[in-house]
Amino acid sequence: MNKAATLLDRTFDEGVALTLEARNYIAYHEQADRREYDLARCLHVGYQHTRVSARLIQVMTWLLAMKALLAGEISPDQFAAPQYAMTVTDECNSPSGPELVELPSGLRSLLERSHLLYLRIQRLDDMVRSKLAAGEVPNFATLTGGPAIVSGGSAA
Repeated sequence: MNKAATLLDRTFDEGVALTLEARNYIAYHEQADRREYDLARCLHVGYQHTRVSARLIQVMTWLLAMKALLAGEISPDQFAAPQYAMTVTDECNSPSGPELVELPSGLRSLLERSHLLYLRIQRLDDMVRSKLAAGEVPNFATLTGGPAIVSGGSAA
């Protein structure tokens, strides 16, 4: 397996694992939260669940499209379409801050990790799109400039 596939596969696996963890967390805790919290807090927690989900949907869509591009299943023009671009929204792009300390620790962890993964993919999207705009086919092994983007971490 080449270095490009390894980076992409690790990042994809990380996204799948985080998506499954978020699904399980939300499915389990949503019912418990409804019994324990008042309406205002349930709405706040539900909004935070939505933020995690929105980030992960964008990340996984991008990763699947990148895999399809590198496998020759879609063209660079198809990949460059807005449907595969990482969109910048307050819900996805803003980090979880100290105002969220009242949230359950598991949800705070999902918010933080989904945000870090989202930012990483956003940087990769910018790099890939600049390569495509220059008429180059992205080479995942050289896009990162070495160990700048690694699974589970952030830019060095």
